[in-house]
Amino acid sequence: MTKPSLPDLLHAAVSAVGGTERPGQVAMAEAVAEAIDDNSHRLIQAGTGTGKSLGYLVPALAHGERVVVATATLALQRQLVERDLPRTVEALHPQLRRRPQFAMLKGRSNYLCLHRLHEGAPQDEEEGLFDQFEAATPTSKLGKDLLRLRDWADETETGDRDDMTPGVSDKAWSQISVSSRECLGATKCAYGAECFAEAARERAKLADVVVTNHALLAIDAIEGAPVLPQHEVLIVDEAHELVSRVTGVATGELTPGQVNRAVKRAAKLVDEKTADSLQTASESFERVMELALPGRLEEVPEDLGYALMSLRDAARNVISAIGATRDKSVHDEDAVRKQALAAVESVHGVAERITTGSEYDVVWYERHDRFGATLRVAPLSVSGLLREKLFEDRSVVLTSATLKLGGDFNGVAASLGLSPEGVEGDDVPAWRGLDVGSPFDYPKQGILYVAKHLATPGREGTRGDMMDELAELIEAAGGRTLGLFSSMRGAKAAAEELRGRLDNPILLQGEETLGELIKAFAADAKTCLFGTLSLWQGVDVPGPSCQLVVMDRIPFPRPDDPLMSARQKSVEEHGGNGFMAVAATHAALLMAQGAGRLVRATGDRGVVAVLDPRLATARYGSFLRATLPDFWYTTDRNQARRSLAAIDATAKADGK
Repeated sequence: MTKPSLPDLLHAAVSAVGGTERPGQVAMAEAVAEAIDDNSHRLIQAGTGTGKSLGYLVPALAHGERVVVATATLALQRQLVERDLPRTVEALHPQLRRRPQFAMLKGRSNYLCLHRLHEGAPQDEEEGLFDQFEAATPTSKLGKDLLRLRDWADETETGDRDDMTPGVSDKAWSQISVSSRECLGATKCAYGAECFAEAARERAKLADVVVTNHALLAIDAIEGAPVLPQHEVLIVDEAHELVSRVTGVATGELTPGQVNRAVKRAAKLVDEKTADSLQTASESFERVMELALPGRLEEVPEDLGYALMSLRDAARNVISAIGATRDKSVHDEDAVRKQALAAVESVHGVAERITTGSEYDVVWYERHDRFGATLRVAPLSVSGLLREKLFEDRSVVLTSATLKLGGDFNGVAASLGLSPEGVEGDDVPAWRGLDVGSPFDYPKQGILYVAKHLATPGREGTRGDMMDELAELIEAAGGRTLGLFSSMRGAKAAAEELRGRLDNPILLQGEETLGELIKAFAADAKTCLFGTLSLWQGVDVPGPSCQLVVMDRIPFPRPDDPLMSARQKSVEEHGGNGFMAVAATHAALLMAQGAGRLVRATGDRGVVAVLDPRLATARYGSFLRATLPDFWYTTDRNQARRSLAAIDATAKADGK
């Protein structure tokens, strides 16, 4: 039988989802097929509207080997598993003569734990187990969530938290879920045969395509013990997010509250002397943390060093003691033991990591008004880890709408541990970059307006001229504005000021769930939506409800951000330009994502307004502008307002 051609397969898949074939999608599918056949690596930038999901799914399914697809957002995971994969599999079945299987796999804590549900959660306050359903007041938010969870447990087939609609609070979910460290294991658990997490793993082992998230991919790389099934092809979608997600997984933290919980959980399982030593170490750590000031610790202070060594040694003794004793008087002893071990091992791991010290780690204090001080440790870079763990023994395709920064792929490639494109060697993974473009005509569909006449934004203080400019732009646009702010403080200040000035409803992130806010924003053209980080990347509102995207300033990381400033300093110490490699790259990624909110469909028109003159005047401005879509560029405020008014008038004439 002749092998079906890639163009025929792609045509069948695109028809099945009701889409339109695009040259960029065809070019992407061919590049993915080539990478899989050659066992090589690709970085592929595919603009919004390219149809990149099918661009990688079709060649991956056609190849026939197991593929892992890792995404950053829940929305894309759901789209792949609920829409794109079922339709694509059905469409390709007649030509492939097989029906590839697919499955979703997440970390264990994303699945309902039947042991926790039926036996209760080990608690710190008392011996034995605690029946959370009895204790929670049925009229409280927590009580209602727990009762809904108990009912849902009887009907769910997956036990996956994200399949529960509406969802429940983190506090409620924590009562009926376990981390991988707390899990008893399928063979020891009375509910092992029915376990939702184990069932998900079994489905993944049998699937041709496994859809997961960046965090689980990071855990798979870092932990050493494989979490994902063996696979020949890895496709990383939303790849611009990968480094930050891997960094998050590789970051450790210690708080007095966390250590205290570990002490309480261990106390019932070890002798008094061993428990007291951990309690004493916990108290000395708490005293040090009470005096902690936010900021990076270039060297671990002496008092903190002593406290951490005491914690490390006491925790190690507790871990040994828990492993050597049994106490049948403790109800459901295995569960209590497992939770205590998980808590103490976490404390030991972070304390040991910081006391051992590594030039490749960054240590800092954070302080929160409500929760007090936190001690954090994170890798200076994850590029070496990614180079070693990601690109060995499989073909890797990384794709996103934003991978070229300042006009090339090398910045993102370096963060992934790759050498510049074209550089090859024994220990250097070879890769090629491809920009398949976008189906949108950016110069005709959008304007990039930089408010060059405004004052340069400072660290603190209100920006009266910026508020005036923002109000004028919103009035010209008739609402229809997505306001992207570099801080929550800035978003709140703008919302409060403009609610008093304008008749347009202004929604503010945090006042309602993100989903509800976006729904309300899309439903009413007069409405504006203001917010910070998640809006820069998480909003997909095609049509006339979003015709003005405003960025209040270039979103550089804060100068006192311990991890970013440490990374910048490290680049400079190695002879590089730390500002461009770290701060400008961070800002470029966010700005490209933010500007991408404007044009989501071929009929969209609008303006991206950047209220920071540095984009026009600073030397790095051209680097940032080269990362943005190729909009028509102007610094003329009157031109921007006239264009917005014309776009608004057209939308109103169309009844929108």
